[in-house]
Amino acid sequence: MSDLPAETSRGYVYGVSAFLIWGLVLPIYMKALSHVPPLEIVAHRILWAMPFALLVLAQSGQLRGIGRILTPRILGMMTLTAALISVNWGTYVIAIISGHGVEAALGYYINPLINVLLAAVFLGERPNRPQALAIALAAFGVLILTVKAGGLPWVSLVLATSFGFYGLIRKTVSVSAAEGFFLEIAILFVPALLLAGWVAGTGQSHFASDGAETLLLIGAGAVTAIPLILYAAAARLLRFTTIGLLQYLAPTFIALTAVFVFGEPFGVWQGVAFGFIWVALAIYTWSMLAARRPKPAVAARSCPAE
Repeated sequence: MSDLPAETSRGYVYGVSAFLIWGLVLPIYMKALSHVPPLEIVAHRILWAMPFALLVLAQSGQLRGIGRILTPRILGMMTLTAALISVNWGTYVIAIISGHGVEAALGYYINPLINVLLAAVFLGERPNRPQALAIALAAFGVLILTVKAGGLPWVSLVLATSFGFYGLIRKTVSVSAAEGFFLEIAILFVPALLLAGWVAGTGQSHFASDGAETLLLIGAGAVTAIPLILYAAAARLLRFTTIGLLQYLAPTFIALTAVFVFGEPFGVWQGVAFGFIWVALAIYTWSMLAARRPKPAVAARSCPAE
């Protein structure tokens, strides 16, 4: 029998499941759609995620109260987050189907460090010395990749910065995870529908032209929504520090899948660059754990007997 409370045990199951889907299932799923135009894949990820968004709201009892959060400020901010997450999804799809899965993994590895940098710039949260060192080491790793590849690893940087700004803005909007997910999908629904129609108009649409492809495109909504739902459930049951550590599962499995399943190259200099970034993450993780470690209580000084 586990010593962990039942809620915490479920939290680990939800969290690990979410990151395994993001890191293992989603890359293989997207690779299976590599012959479909990326824009069509993103459009169907959005369109078929809508039923799940509605289901989550209904089950959480928040569907009836959705009208109370439809203020101009919240809608404006959620439009920004919807745009950022669509850029992130599109970049990820392009990276996987074009053979840049290792770069996608790098993007999600450096995302926590980008978050620290964004917090310092926009929220005034100054990084401590270990965190500053971690950012510098990660930057050096990116510099190595830039020099050896002859250009910036744009896939990695777009994924990391888009998700970083997404998290930064979501932090300032007072909506729940379920409400936020629904609003983002609702905002993107009509553009996604128009995009799917445009792709069909060009004669490049794979939807309804083949049974297997059609099912995969419909299922893209499930593999988009389910890990988000699991993540939201885990976040309610686990400490933030634990979630922060579990998130490294996703890029690890993306990298392993890209190299050992998709056969992407992973040379010496990529290994050196990733080594700097892994050291940076280790330092960052250590600083995060040290900051949350409870300080030992100071023993009360007893008075001498009179």
